Amino acid sequence: MTHSSPYEGLAVPFPVPPAPGEMIEIAPGVLWLRLPLPFRLNHVNIYLIHDGDGWAVIDAGIADAVSRQAWEALMAGPLAGQKLTRLFVTHFHPDHIGLAGWLVERFDIPLLCSQTTYLMARNIALDPLSLDAQFYRDFYLRHGMDRDVVDLVVTQGHSYLRMVESLPPAFRRHVAGDVLHIGSRMFEVLGGEGHAPEQLMLYCRDERLLLAADQVIARITPNVSVSALDPDGDPLGLYIRTLRTLGADIHPETLVLPGHELPFVGLGTRGEQIVDHHAERCALIAAACAIKPCSVADLVPVLFTRPLDPHQWSFAFSEAHAHVNYMIHRGDLACVVDAGTVRFTSTSVR
Repeated sequence: MTHSSPYEGLAVPFPVPPAPGEMIEIAPGVLWLRLPLPFRLNHVNIYLIHDGDGWAVIDAGIADAVSRQAWEALMAGPLAGQKLTRLFVTHFHPDHIGLAGWLVERFDIPLLCSQTTYLMARNIALDPLSLDAQFYRDFYLRHGMDRDVVDLVVTQGHSYLRMVESLPPAFRRHVAGDVLHIGSRMFEVLGGEGHAPEQLMLYCRDERLLLAADQVIARITPNVSVSALDPDGDPLGLYIRTLRTLGADIHPETLVLPGHELPFVGLGTRGEQIVDHHAERCALIAAACAIKPCSVADLVPVLFTRPLDPHQWSFAFSEAHAHVNYMIHRGDLACVVDAGTVRFTSTSVR
């Protein structure tokens, strides 16, 4: 994820996040808490919505001992005597679904999510060794990554994907267009693409509340990555399409509750900022590829100038690839293959 000017053009009604073990009521019957993450992005936002005789939980946190202990402390402290009613998971990334299996079993609640979320997380949990498969190594090598970097990315860089508890054998499927009643509120289920396939969001139109997951975040841009499973896909194009749909449909005074960073008002403004950010990244790639053909690996330091650990390198490579594929689909880049390595050149200099 990359940084922009903090909160420019946005209203931030809750400028101080909840401390560890604490919760903030950001609307009547809507609680905000944070769980720690062992990464540079060091937290994930969790929301609880009053749901009859208990609380519906939105997202679970990552599967590690620290997060389990945090949940136990919450249930013994601020939520003592309270009941959890169900768990709604927005998408399959480990910081959101990692502890879902544990929470469902520990508190005997159902799991609600999209089918893609469930199947992708379950696939990784069932076959974690596949993350180091030759298929992934060949994909990275073909796009210019050095062998020693490949070794780090497919082991250390992919290790976070294993931080997911086994999911229950059944779940309740939701799709975009559904209506979900939580307590007295009616939420429209919205779909998002680009950051994660079939990511789901919840929009209470009457109260102007949007639980936006990782689709729109203040101050940082969500990672948009090409997967080796869909090497020619255009996740950035899908992501920008989702941003524009949200901007057209969501009331401009809606309070956005994102998966990371602070809640904010100004969805349309933030969407425009993110689109502009990606346009700037594409311009950097076009300039580099106008000088000489570049592989995806060649373009990582063009977009990310700071030192990267294996975890960050994996994200940076996949995000650079997303920009390349977006530009290929738009006709701004052309592909050339040289000695088995795929490189890209600007069409403006052909």
